[in-house]
Amino acid sequence: MVELSDEMLLDSYHRAIELHLEHDFIALLLAEIRKRNLHSPVHAVLH
Repeated sequence: MVELSDEMLLDSYHRAIELHLEHDFIALLLAEIRKRNLHSPVHAVLH
């Protein structure tokens, strides 16, 4: 996950939600987004 740029991470997160991928995978992406203190308007999807 560290090798992904911030932009790629956010894009991957949004795309995973659009494609209705596994919740665990999306949660993993979201955890990394939070770890990096990034902000995404779709964060509320998993709350």
